[in-house]
Amino acid sequence: MPALICGSLAFDTITNFPGRFAQQILPEQVHILNVSFVVPTLRREWGGCAGNIAYTHKLLGGEPVILAALGSDGDEYLARLKSLGMDTSSLLVAADEHTAQCMIITDQGNNQITAFHPGAMSVAHRARVPTRQERGDLAIGIIAPDGREAMAAHAQQMHEAGIPFIFDPGQQLPQFDGAEHREMLGMARWVAVNDYEGHMLCERTGESLESISRRDNIDGIVVTLAEQGCDVWQRGSVTRVPGVRAEAVVDPTGCGDAVRAGLLYGLERGWPLARAAALGNRLGAIKIAQRGGQNHRFERSALNL
Repeated sequence: MPALICGSLAFDTITNFPGRFAQQILPEQVHILNVSFVVPTLRREWGGCAGNIAYTHKLLGGEPVILAALGSDGDEYLARLKSLGMDTSSLLVAADEHTAQCMIITDQGNNQITAFHPGAMSVAHRARVPTRQERGDLAIGIIAPDGREAMAAHAQQMHEAGIPFIFDPGQQLPQFDGAEHREMLGMARWVAVNDYEGHMLCERTGESLESISRRDNIDGIVVTLAEQGCDVWQRGSVTRVPGVRAEAVVDPTGCGDAVRAGLLYGLERGWPLARAAALGNRLGAIKIAQRGGQNHRFERSALNL
């Protein structure tokens, strides 16, 4: 059955810095920070959390339905999504906005500095989650990083439509205060964060991951730990799901989105959360060996799905 993927669509401009940021930034001078990085390589990629998640979900054999906003310059992106067989019926095209733009610098240690222009994301709340009467085939969903108003609205609409969803606040986590996070946590079925985001979520809500995982409506929390794998919290207990060694470490952009695609695919099929997380770890390792968020490929048969 289809999975509703709410989040951003963006053009990613990705560059590589052949050094380490830490060697260029003087800690005692950060109050007057003024640095410039020479980046000898530059690529423009298809990106945005919804686009990246949907891409891997489709490769797995899923049926992603993208709910997101494109700008007046998004015709090429829309054509690409359609060519990949994506359901774009819930997409909004904002004629008075640019498509979101993400500019990323990655150093030799795979640390990243990102500048982001939200563009059409700022009006993504105009796109609406279908009601059960409009389409009753949506089995699962995800609230991935998007415009602040859109994330709150789509979480409420998914909850009202009875669609179980993963709450994935990502880089938008700081945009919500503790009360707002607690409200969205009260509607979600699962939570997905990285280690840093997990600490921030606890700080914002005043709750521990253990206590959040004990909420009646929460079936589990996945905390990604890069190459170490992820921690899965359920009913107050935590299990480490080991990472998968990548064939090459090329570009971390979109790795978290690949993990979330695996979670969606497994959970939709009723897998235990740890098994879905293990698939996500494998997909993250496959993605990191390729540049960009939507260039990796794999044979489904090799994943033993």
